Amino acid sequence: MLLHLHVKNLALIREAEIDFAEGLNILTGETGAGKSILIGSMTMALGGKVSKEMIREDADYALAELIFETDRPELLKRLSELEIPVEDGQVILSRKLSGSRSICRLNGETVSTAVLKEISSMLIDIHGQHEHQSLLNKRKHLEILDSYTHETLDPVKASLNECWKRCRKLKTELETAGMDETERNREQSLLEFELNEIEEAKLKDGEDECLEQDYRRMVNSRRIMEALGTVRALCVGEETSASDLTGRSCRELSSVTHYDSALEPLSEQLQQIDSMLADFARELDDYMEELDFSEQDFAETEERLNLINHLKSKYGDSMEKIRIYAAKQQERLDFLLHLEERKQQLEKEYGKAAQELEDWCKKAHGIRKKAAAELEKLMLKELSELNFLDVRFEIQVQETGQPGADGWDDAEFLISTNPGEPIKPLGRIASGGELSRVMLAIKTVLADQDAIDTVIFDEIDTGISGRTAQKVSEKLSLIGRSRQVICITHLAQLAAMADSHFCIEKQAVDGSTETRIRKLSGQEMTEELARILGGAEITDAVRDNAREMKRLALQYKGNI
Repeated sequence: MLLHLHVKNLALIREAEIDFAEGLNILTGETGAGKSILIGSMTMALGGKVSKEMIREDADYALAELIFETDRPELLKRLSELEIPVEDGQVILSRKLSGSRSICRLNGETVSTAVLKEISSMLIDIHGQHEHQSLLNKRKHLEILDSYTHETLDPVKASLNECWKRCRKLKTELETAGMDETERNREQSLLEFELNEIEEAKLKDGEDECLEQDYRRMVNSRRIMEALGTVRALCVGEETSASDLTGRSCRELSSVTHYDSALEPLSEQLQQIDSMLADFARELDDYMEELDFSEQDFAETEERLNLINHLKSKYGDSMEKIRIYAAKQQERLDFLLHLEERKQQLEKEYGKAAQELEDWCKKAHGIRKKAAAELEKLMLKELSELNFLDVRFEIQVQETGQPGADGWDDAEFLISTNPGEPIKPLGRIASGGELSRVMLAIKTVLADQDAIDTVIFDEIDTGISGRTAQKVSEKLSLIGRSRQVICITHLAQLAAMADSHFCIEKQAVDGSTETRIRKLSGQEMTEELARILGGAEITDAVRDNAREMKRLALQYKGNI
């Protein structure tokens, strides 16, 4: 469950901390006090979208942090796979927003927003203010049904999706195989020309680099010979060359070494220099001899290099890329040369894959039909407890005959909320208040299915009042017996049922507006109820009504 919320520098909130408790946590406050900001801060910490405009004007960053306590094996296993340390079952999610930067952390370890969303989805479920409107979209109905039976359906959907992708690929290949003969011949001729051009070149690894080196040497041969001639003259030429001078130096030094043994190492070094100069002279002569080439050699090198560069410009900027291109084109040519045989093979493979896809679709349909019957019963039970007079609820699962990534099923919720009224699609007859209650029933069933510890309802009371509001409050209290519920509301019936009650207030502090959150005591709860019930003036009668409402709520919870 959610233990603690810490928010800093987010919109009207300078800094706020809330310690949540088990059961039903209620948050109330005047319109515009900042209740939506509080939900926004939770959404931010859970990896949801948030605008940089949410940062307070006088701050450089905004921070939202949630501390959970959990013992769910699948969650702890996933955290272990991510190498996220967990102590005492605590999971801390935090997100810091600074300008265009967003830093997400999980138990102190920096993670991506995607990871934050993944982990948060296993900890908490948030029902936003307008989420019930999504029930008007029929596509949402199939999503809800699949969520209910996901443990059984997910492996089937995974296999179905892979099969569907394979069918699409084979169908695309079949369409290609059915190409016009003239077009096929044209493409075949082009492929053969390109492959022959590459084949006739007889390319060798590293040949281009060697040729480029040879070409540079040949083009600059005159400059090289001039430089080498000068070098040879200076090193091994006549009287003033390095070789001649070194030789004379060796003879002079050798003539005096017998006078002092310390001169012998110097003499040896000088002799080595003389020997190195001699070796250098031989290698220099060899190079100068090899540098001599004919005009034919130059022309052949230039021609070969031009050919390789031409191939590079057409098929790839390296020898490796040219080979890869040739292999790809050869594969395509082989395909075209054996097109008829390939077409027959593809038709066979596609038929087999299409049959397999149909089998997976049927399997998914069977699972959904069975799940729909179960969900209908659970929904009827939940709806009957939410003040529907004579509710009927059905889930239609029909085969469209057109397989998709999730199968070929179409699901739609049907409902009748009044006696004698025919059952019709949910989107055609349900009011805003009815949609809110239907969504509450769905959330209750799915929460039971997924065993999510914390459920948040942001104004689930939309469009309801009176006895219906009382029924909704009783349902929330009942849910709070098995899991933690956090609810933002404007209705006294829901607020009275609170196990923990928090008040959200907007105050002027040092010339600026701030939102503050505080937990209410027993008497403060009654005063807040009186505020919700009362008008411009809170009378003693209103306070008596609030106290009575709280007493009845306590009585009801004691009987649960």
